[in-house]
Amino acid sequence: MIRNVLGSIVALAGAAAAVLSPFRDWYDGRLGRYYRIDDLFTGITATHPALFGSILLPFAFAAVVTVLGVVLRSRLLVALAGVVVLGFTVLWMVRQGQAAGELTVTGDGSGLQEGVANAAGGGVLLLLGAALMSGRRRSAGRPGRYEQPEPYDPPGSADPDTWPPTREPGPSVQTSPWPEPETDPYVGPEPAPPPEPGPPPESGRPPKSSPSGD
Repeated sequence: MIRNVLGSIVALAGAAAAVLSPFRDWYDGRLGRYYRIDDLFTGITATHPALFGSILLPFAFAAVVTVLGVVLRSRLLVALAGVVVLGFTVLWMVRQGQAAGELTVTGDGSGLQEGVANAAGGGVLLLLGAALMSGRRRSAGRPGRYEQPEPYDPPGSADPDTWPPTREPGPSVQTSPWPEPETDPYVGPEPAPPPEPGPPPESGRPPKSSPSGD
């Protein structure tokens, strides 16, 4: 949190310096907004363009990208804004050096002036702000956040009639639309074992005599 706040302040300061730099003298007493965007690609001329036809346009674009990056806490957007500012500043220096034959820094205002320093410093601050920002954390990594458990897998072909974790019978066991009857857990005492086979019991009657009188 503190890194995001500190990085955002540094980035916004860099964007402000970049936007204000075209209103300062850049070289030999000439304001930065008097340089056309086309001059950066075709060569420096003495033509004074409209305000948003000057190099102010890319710097304003970089400032808008910076604000979006700060709101979204995106380090990538802030770094992109810094690259845009530094890129156009370096490109202007190359074209100005080609037009003047050399780039000098003097105290009488005939060389590079504060406008270029503001633009270059703004680009550096934007990159520094992007480096200081911690960015947006992933929601899954926040401590204390409830994580929904993953659902159980459906039963496989080896055990189709059970379902975890209770291992109770599944819907495929019940074939009737009526409720499944429940078995009585109490089955009573165990039945007595059957008697073992043995000789028949002897009766108390005397044996019958044969009809011959023996």
